[in-house]
Amino acid sequence: MTQQTASRVLMTRNRFRARKPKSAPTYHRTLISRTQLNTTRGRRFYWIALTVALVLATVVFIGPLFWMATGGFKTSQELVRNPPVLLPSHPSTHAFSLAWNRLGMAQLLWNTVVYAGGALLFQLTFCVGAAYSLSKLRPIFGNWILALMLASMMIPAAALVIPQYLTVLDLPLVHWNLQNTPWVIWLPTVANAFNVFLLKRFFDSIPNDLLDAAAVDGAGPLRTLWRIVLPISRPILGVVSIFAVVAVWKDFLWPLITVPAHETLNVGVNTAATSMPDNALVGGLFLASIPTIVLFLFFQRNIMAGLTVGGVKG
Repeated sequence: MTQQTASRVLMTRNRFRARKPKSAPTYHRTLISRTQLNTTRGRRFYWIALTVALVLATVVFIGPLFWMATGGFKTSQELVRNPPVLLPSHPSTHAFSLAWNRLGMAQLLWNTVVYAGGALLFQLTFCVGAAYSLSKLRPIFGNWILALMLASMMIPAAALVIPQYLTVLDLPLVHWNLQNTPWVIWLPTVANAFNVFLLKRFFDSIPNDLLDAAAVDGAGPLRTLWRIVLPISRPILGVVSIFAVVAVWKDFLWPLITVPAHETLNVGVNTAATSMPDNALVGGLFLASIPTIVLFLFFQRNIMAGLTVGGVKG
């Protein structure tokens, strides 16, 4: 780009990112009026209700994780005792080491990372391309194509298992058998209607002035996507990345029937469930869940920003 056009693009991008002027505060009618909330009794009731709600939500969501994390440190007798034991009397890491060695957690983890990483790469490539085309390039019958994509979300995933399995056993045209290869996990995840819809909604909120300024300087659609659209779209790309990785990480049925020779974490833990002590099984489950928990904690800001940005126009 020339310096003049680059400056014009930068000015338009900054104007797009600039915060909107603050408008006058608006009040919505609720069960308790603002006048009552401003009283001492109203404020006390508000903080009590908020504290109770937060404590209950924390117990509901953190409770299972706490039980799973502490279960590996307990003995098998403590794990099944009734009433449940909150904390182990003699904490030990033996269950975790047993689960790691007997399950072959290192190999299972590597297999799952390969499957999730490939699915993420292919899904970002094709979903971004499809969403950008539908949003900015405006192909013929684009609305119909988007409608058909969204209509596919109404089909239960279980109903697609048999057709997909028969397809990967004998890939049309080339007649390849993809079983026990990473492609059998990667290819079905490429077409994700929900992620295409999320990306398209975000691309719709990007002003066309940015694209027009790049087109004046001769930038094609691909260069505009790479240099202008993608840097702005980092929040929604983070959300799509999380969805893509978690979908492969938690999947059980499809890897069970398609890659039995290269098991994922979920399949490996389930296979060894009948021959392992209960505390070692719980320890293995906790080890398998650590990567996704860390991934969420690391990208939580991008997730929240991506789910809200572009949702309201004006």
